[in-house]
Amino acid sequence: MAKLTEIRWHARGGQGAKTASTFLAEAAIHAGMYSQGFPDYGPERMGAPIRGFTRISDQPIRLHCAIDEPDVVVVLDDTLLDNVDVCEGLPETGIVLINSHKDAATIRSKIKWKGKSLFIVNASGIALEEMGRPIPNTPMLGALAKISETVALDALLEDIQKKFAKKFKAQVVEGNLRSIKRAYEEVRAA
Repeated sequence: MAKLTEIRWHARGGQGAKTASTFLAEAAIHAGMYSQGFPDYGPERMGAPIRGFTRISDQPIRLHCAIDEPDVVVVLDDTLLDNVDVCEGLPETGIVLINSHKDAATIRSKIKWKGKSLFIVNASGIALEEMGRPIPNTPMLGALAKISETVALDALLEDIQKKFAKKFKAQVVEGNLRSIKRAYEEVRAA
């Protein structure tokens, strides 16, 4: 039987959910898995709520649709919790990862989910310190690697290193790698 993991990303336009969903998919492919990564948005403007999706499996993936019942939900902007039911379709056995500097009680009071696997990391703060910009997508990849069985940290770092080295200066590449490692270490159960 195939092991399929479905991840739904929630963010605002410009925060990197599309990029993160495809980076994770590509890292999984390079690690020998089957994967898909794609966004779900239309003509939304910068700052509007968007979703991204990643599927990872040890067998070919035949599904080509949005993910309504995810195994993992990743939220790049905790202000979405006020207006979007990010946990819709997520079973109590699922995992939720939220980018926030807020405490666990505050976050739990905002989500409509009774599951136990809730994790928080201040990815925007890490990104600001390590890269000079509060874009949370790459740190969230590191946190996700820690809390789930999606992709090993080493495989993720290697893939990001190769991909970014072709486009960016060494300083940008190193900042992203440090942010991934920090989020991997700093993510905490709520």
